[in-house]
Amino acid sequence: MDTDDNSSGTITGSDLGQRYRHAGDLTGEAPTRPFAEISITVPWGHISGKWYGPQNVQPILGLHGWQDNAGTFDRLMPLLSPDVAFLAIDLPGHGLSSRLPDGCYYNSVDNLYVIRLIMKQYKWEKVSLVGHSMSSIICFVFAAVFPDKVDMIIGIDALKPHQRPYPSVIRTMETRLDEFLREDERNRSKNEPPSYTYDELIERVYIGTFHSVNKEHCKHLMARNIGKSEKYPDKYFFCRDRRLKFYNYAIGSQELCVEMANRITCPYLFIKAAQSSYFEDKKYYDEVLDVLLKKPNFEYLEVNGSHHVHMNDPEAIIAPVNNFIQRFGPAAAAASRQKAKEAKESKL
Repeated sequence: MDTDDNSSGTITGSDLGQRYRHAGDLTGEAPTRPFAEISITVPWGHISGKWYGPQNVQPILGLHGWQDNAGTFDRLMPLLSPDVAFLAIDLPGHGLSSRLPDGCYYNSVDNLYVIRLIMKQYKWEKVSLVGHSMSSIICFVFAAVFPDKVDMIIGIDALKPHQRPYPSVIRTMETRLDEFLREDERNRSKNEPPSYTYDELIERVYIGTFHSVNKEHCKHLMARNIGKSEKYPDKYFFCRDRRLKFYNYAIGSQELCVEMANRITCPYLFIKAAQSSYFEDKKYYDEVLDVLLKKPNFEYLEVNGSHHVHMNDPEAIIAPVNNFIQRFGPAAAAASRQKAKEAKESKL
């Protein structure tokens, strides 16, 4: 693992070229909270991330939504307890992380492998997860597949794999594969993508989130996803892998989702934004939520806000988030395991 302290907001490291680590690299502002830029080696390249807080303790692993990046947590981080370590990563193809090799398709379930690689790198026996949107779903699936490897989950706004009418699923598979082929060919051409001014990029991010992120906060999502144009001095282009637009989200049937919910055993806080969609027929969401609500360590919170409520209004969720982390996060989980070990040894 390579670590580069970025608390000053300056860019170092020739590997990044004309890339940006946080909004202040473009605007001159200080980071919302000091962080260390890290790089984790993986078989196809590296996973980039922003490590906040102490580096001598296990961090919470933060995962962003579809086509977003580690900047999604920029406004939440200053509100966390200062003794809490948090590692916000860019998933493959997003932000500053390596793209998958040419010809490789992005599948949502592959991110379970990414989590396991990170756990192996740091020698974590268990992981604490915070996920938004697509990654909230990834956390749900990971906790179901590996119930003995998760200390806690905090999910924001998207609960479970979404169900679509089967004709729609088939049609989506057809169109997405054709469009993926086109973008894969564009990647191999090595031509610079279309470029835009800073204000134009902000507008495109704002529209791209369906106005979910307040325009003044779009800079936090934009910075790690863009590079400076070599053709036009005052313009930038999007660097995230264009193949991500055609991600394969298919994870299984509603019956599988219910079974996954039954398998989850870790403490679990789910936060639903009241002004956001359910992304599927609400009956599917309700069925899985009913299973989770029967669990003694599942907590449900509904707050006013859009899909990116953690960016627009982090103050609305920080009290329950901090409380949950204090009770179930890495430090609390480690203390609980140590206490159990000592109790067991005392009986021998």
